[in-house]
Amino acid sequence: QVQLVESGGGLVQPGGSLRLSCAASRISFSAYTMGWYRQAPGKERELVALVNSYSSTTYADSVKGRFTISRDNAENTVYLQMNSLKPEDTAVYYCTARLLVAYWGQGTQVTVSS
Repeated sequence: QVQLVESGGGLVQPGGSLRLSCAASRISFSAYTMGWYRQAPGKERELVALVNSYSSTTYADSVKGRFTISRDNAENTVYLQMNSLKPEDTAVYYCTARLLVAYWGQGTQVTVSS
């Protein structure tokens, strides 16, 4: 069974940084497009960033220039470096792996507040 385990969430002040990690198991990791979505209370889940098997990246306009997605195929892990965090970045962040089907992690809470 495919497993995606997120870590690195927490409480941070506005302007701070966090680094999320997602460790994948039981998939051919290097072939998958990996990504991060987020869901704030009362809102729909939205795309944050994607990185495909060629390491090409896609970002939501709201995070461009502040967030960086990267992958380590040797470690089967995808990262999301989040800088200059804003209160509106508060959400549960979900890792996803997609090829023919999409797999999801359980999510990690990120709270940006003073």
